[in-house]
Amino acid sequence: MKEEILELLADRNYTRRKIQELAEHFHMMDTQDYVSFIKLINEMEDEGLIIRSRINDYYLINQLQYYKGVLELNKRGFGFVKVDEEREFYIHDSQMKDALNHDTVLIEKIKSHGQREEGRVVRVLKRGQLRYVGEVKRGRKDYIVKTDDQKFDKPIIVDSAHMHGAMPGHKVVVEIKTFKPQIKGDIVKIIGHRNDPGVDILSIVHAHDVDIEFPKEVYEQIEDIQDEIDPSDIKNRRDLRTELIVTIDGDDAKDLDDAISLKKLENGHYQLGVHIADVSYYVSENSPLDKEAIKRGTSIYLVDRVIPMLPHKLSNGICSLNPRADRYTISCIMEINKHGEVVNHEIIPSVIHSSYRMTYNNVNKILDGDQELQKEYAPAVPLFFLMQELATLLRKTRDERGAIDFDVDEAKVLVDKTGTPTDVVLRTRGTSDKIIEEFMLKANETVAEHFKWMDLPFIYRVHEQPKLKKLQQFANIVKPLGYTIKGSLEHVFPNELNAIIQASKGTEEHVIVSTLLLRCMQKARYDAKCLGHFGLADEYYTHFTSPIRRYPDLLVHRLIRTFLFKQDYKQTAHFEEVIPELAEQSSLREKEAVDIEREVTDMKMAEYMSKHIGEEFEGMISSVTSFGFFVELQNTIDGLVHITDLTDDYYHYNEEQMILTGERTGKIFKLSDKVKVRVVACDKKERTIDFEVVGMESRKKKRRL
Repeated sequence: MKEEILELLADRNYTRRKIQELAEHFHMMDTQDYVSFIKLINEMEDEGLIIRSRINDYYLINQLQYYKGVLELNKRGFGFVKVDEEREFYIHDSQMKDALNHDTVLIEKIKSHGQREEGRVVRVLKRGQLRYVGEVKRGRKDYIVKTDDQKFDKPIIVDSAHMHGAMPGHKVVVEIKTFKPQIKGDIVKIIGHRNDPGVDILSIVHAHDVDIEFPKEVYEQIEDIQDEIDPSDIKNRRDLRTELIVTIDGDDAKDLDDAISLKKLENGHYQLGVHIADVSYYVSENSPLDKEAIKRGTSIYLVDRVIPMLPHKLSNGICSLNPRADRYTISCIMEINKHGEVVNHEIIPSVIHSSYRMTYNNVNKILDGDQELQKEYAPAVPLFFLMQELATLLRKTRDERGAIDFDVDEAKVLVDKTGTPTDVVLRTRGTSDKIIEEFMLKANETVAEHFKWMDLPFIYRVHEQPKLKKLQQFANIVKPLGYTIKGSLEHVFPNELNAIIQASKGTEEHVIVSTLLLRCMQKARYDAKCLGHFGLADEYYTHFTSPIRRYPDLLVHRLIRTFLFKQDYKQTAHFEEVIPELAEQSSLREKEAVDIEREVTDMKMAEYMSKHIGEEFEGMISSVTSFGFFVELQNTIDGLVHITDLTDDYYHYNEEQMILTGERTGKIFKLSDKVKVRVVACDKKERTIDFEVVGMESRKKKRRL
């Protein structure tokens, strides 16, 4: 009936809008029906679907200039409510009522300023967040929790009965129980004392409501899983245990989910085997283990720990392709011709016995001619050089296709046993890193294309074309740097954008150009539809190669097992129903993991730079805003030079070209400019670093954004 009511009220010519008239229309006048109808109308009003006018007529909310959306607060107090893809309202801090960040709210339009529409919060429809992380402090009467969330500046009152052992100085998770007349809460978890090692990172993890421990049901389920494979299933698999197969991973990796075999065939083609841990053999659908993996979505990699998607018994044990151990895998074996094309392939259940657990560092040294390592791994050395040969061919094919090569440096924060940062270094991607990347890309493409042509339910990794507005902004910014996008921005091709990246290589602004282009891209996500991957210039793409640490890969394996190995097509309708929801959940969890990883890294960088207050560094302007510019150092740490600290002149901001220009001197600060800066302030809690330009008069007090 909700849909019918909405459909009726959508008709602007319909005039009988009072509740009794609506009840008559729907034949709900008997006492019991009328009471039920009133409850339904009230429920729809609470949900923000309809609204009652001053004369008690009911309308759709937008018919009376009311709108529904999620409030996104700025830490300075104001916020925005996005009501659809193209429209959002500015909400002044005086028009918030009792709304908080991420609340679903009903707003009323109050005025427009040019293109900017302004609104006020009428009421909160749904609270977006009930749990917060903060520090316990003593209040006047009770205790209070001051949250870590910069957008939540109200104290949460906790009386003694709801402290549950927490003391002042403890970092805790507090759950809000009442919002009026005061915000009161209940402490649901004590993380630890604020000065305890690791509590700073755990506080960020808990702020995102991520569980570290697995539920009891999961541990009970994995009790019966053995540390060695059950040999009874070998007969159902291709036995590859006599093949030369190796894993290549980072020095400290423990969840080894991919292994490689490679040989040259008599016809001159390559036979590439990508063997992936058969996680779906151990994780059955709808089991406690599966439900928890869906909830987590992905493993989270932090500076001092990993929060795994699967328990260590699986991720580091029976599923990990450890050396000299039999392991069940799903293999994608591809025949690749001299043009880098897959001319034949098979996707099969297999059992392997990894010959060597190689690291990227050692393989790079072998390829660079390290004789000691070549002697130590002599049986596999020809394999590594053949891998390099094939990867070079695949990379050439991908470049010709127009795939975008961002190749942006990433930083790694090194910490000691107490979690204190000791250094920030660049992650170097050597030859072997790129070899494995090419092989994984090729396997992902092959599996995706296989399922696309079978026209069966599947989950794809998709990356859509950049939005026109962002591309126009990118084009405007890089034009003064000497780069122009050829062709129409409305129908841009990946190779046109990649041409700019390639042209900038070897120049000082290469990192800036790559980063700016990366920012204007849409986020890659998971979808039940095969929409292609713009960045890879690929029509078909999925994630097949990391089922230990990503749920979509595990789902891909389950679909392979169901449709290819068991040929159980009765499950088609079931997967058509569940995949869209699983794709959305996986995309959300991936975004959450990226946010957590970034926040932890930023916090540790701020902590590291706090030891360098007063020191000077050379850097490059990486971003320019109306409130100043960010300077990136060689190790990728960046800090803000606030516009109020440009003390030699008054600077105007040009948004289109992202430059600051001095009113009197005409001096310009623009992207890729080299500047010498001094570290003047660091805030670990806010995860910020402040610089000032060397040579300008220093201000005693720092103003913060």
